Amino acid sequence: EVQLVESGGGLVQPGGTLTLSCAASGFTFGDYAMGWFRQVPGKKREGVSCISKDRTGKYYEDSVKGRFTIWTDNANNTVYLHMNNLKPEDTAVYSCAIDSWDRYYYCSILAFSNWGQGTQVTVSS
Repeated sequence: EVQLVESGGGLVQPGGTLTLSCAASGFTFGDYAMGWFRQVPGKKREGVSCISKDRTGKYYEDSVKGRFTIWTDNANNTVYLHMNNLKPEDTAVYSCAIDSWDRYYYCSILAFSNWGQGTQVTVSS
């Protein structure tokens, strides 16, 4: 059974930093692209950053380019999202998901599945 467990969220001031983690189990980690998505109440879930199966290809949504970094620890089946210079508009529940077709460049809810429970990120002064 696929399991994705996110952690690392919290309350941070604007300009602050957080690193999210997603621990994966129940599948062969290297056979899947991994992605981070976020959702606020009343809005559609959106792709934030995705990484390819071989971990060389990375996608970032325009609003987070230069501020967020995605990477994996393949030995520990974990994907991370490091978030710098956080803004109030980054406030959301962040979840990770997987795609066996390696559509990391698409980074869409139409391509990824098996969502974790999410971790809340709140950016506020």
